[in-house]
Amino acid sequence: MLLSLLAAAAAASLSPAEIVAQAPEAAWRDIAPQDLLVMTLADGGTVTIQLAPGWAPVHIANIAAFADARFWDGAGINRVQDNYVVQWGDATRAAPAAVQPKPPAEYQRPLAGTGFRALGFPDAYARQTGHAGGWPVATDGKGNGWLVHCYGMVGVGRDMSPDTGTGAELYAVIGHAPRHLDRNVALVGRVVDGIERLSALPRGDGALGVYADAARHVPIARIRRGDPDAGAPAWQYLSTDSPAFATYARARANRHDAFFNLPAGGADVCNVPVPLRRKPAG
Repeated sequence: MLLSLLAAAAAASLSPAEIVAQAPEAAWRDIAPQDLLVMTLADGGTVTIQLAPGWAPVHIANIAAFADARFWDGAGINRVQDNYVVQWGDATRAAPAAVQPKPPAEYQRPLAGTGFRALGFPDAYARQTGHAGGWPVATDGKGNGWLVHCYGMVGVGRDMSPDTGTGAELYAVIGHAPRHLDRNVALVGRVVDGIERLSALPRGDGALGVYADAARHVPIARIRRGDPDAGAPAWQYLSTDSPAFATYARARANRHDAFFNLPAGGADVCNVPVPLRRKPAG
């Protein structure tokens, strides 16, 4: 009992980063190579995205089809709206035959079987928030759950409802979490590496951050599904079912490390980002 109390007291003084650094190898989960999407910009910079097939399977099958058909090669980033999103792609191009032209509204799914772990703090947009399978999730308390628009999350651009978007155009959140979009757009993943290449782009000068002059579009060389054997790095996330993640989440809400005078005593789900890392060699 004494040893466990001492261990808890020691953990309470650690920063979230220190807790993640000390997480055991067993707490880390591999991201499947087929769930990675690598965008290479014309200047050689890359942006790596993890897809979430368990939450939007039809849209993600479309995204895989677009990537395999090299649909985005030579397209560009056409919208950069300050404190909001970066958007790329081209819905006016002819889609590959394998693409479902009218996907269902994959905005939420049954929460059962996802491994949802509640965060335990009030939320302005949902009955409850937490994490499931490595993703930030909200729920209505009636058995339904959905991914939430945290910084770096990736969604599908769409027109007015009932259009749900095919995946030809995608966006990444680069500002304060626009949670009002939750359950109104299909979220399909998150940026795991290279978000700075998107968030630092010049802001668009047109309505909604669109570049009024097409010559300002940021060119995309290619977008491919990730494959470590082809040179793409392998990635891992800290399991949201693990004791290490539970300790980390508590630390995010109750900072006791040296800098803090007053712990907040709570945290928004987007302020408890799931730790990611490149898979160690060997």
